Amino acid sequence: MVSLFNEILYRPLLNLLFLIYNSTVADLGIAIIILTIVIRLVLLPLFYKSAKDQTIIQKITPRIKELQKIHKENKEKQVEEIMKVYKEHKVNPFSGFLLLIIQLPILIALYQVFLKGFSKNVLSQLYSFVPAPASIHTMFLGVVDLNMRNVWIVVLAGIFQYLQTKLMMVVAKTKVGDQDKTVDMAAKMQKNLMIMGPFLTVVILYSLPAAVGIYWLTTSVFSVIQQIVINKKIAKNEQ
Repeated sequence: MVSLFNEILYRPLLNLLFLIYNSTVADLGIAIIILTIVIRLVLLPLFYKSAKDQTIIQKITPRIKELQKIHKENKEKQVEEIMKVYKEHKVNPFSGFLLLIIQLPILIALYQVFLKGFSKNVLSQLYSFVPAPASIHTMFLGVVDLNMRNVWIVVLAGIFQYLQTKLMMVVAKTKVGDQDKTVDMAAKMQKNLMIMGPFLTVVILYSLPAAVGIYWLTTSVFSVIQQIVINKKIAKNEQ
């Protein structure tokens, strides 16, 4: 199983990284950024659909909770009506889980690429058409040592993780009497996620080499841009 994983994911990603490295300015940090963008572009349809679904689901949360209250004595009818709402808005409530399942092996393979380093043994796994570089420049832009942890990259990754979550969060409100009241626990959970997400990002990345942080930061920036596009598109459709 490990051998299969290496051949299907780890080795191809390692070779793609050095193919990019050999073809650009021989800066490993830039190669990591380009590799991350390539991966996100390949998976863009899945990421985009998942992020869009999650944004819409947050917006329709008040309606879902209303149906749960109306049909609280009839679970079968409750599920039926809720599924109708999902179908009406063309969203899949499980898309986030499906995306996680798909991208998790890729994330593990990428972490292995960055964490194993680039010893002669590792470089021996390069394909015949991908020449091993004579030297590997691990100083990103001549400033950041990718083999060491870097606090600034960790902080930036946390900030963009926060922005990504904030852009996805839609606080749903309903009119109750004369006051606006936030609907159920969903909004509170989203607010907690907006804090916990960046916190966990900082905790995880703090002990890892900057190479992993560069990947995480790049994918977070990509996600922020993607979410801005999604929000604008949803807002335009609602006009």
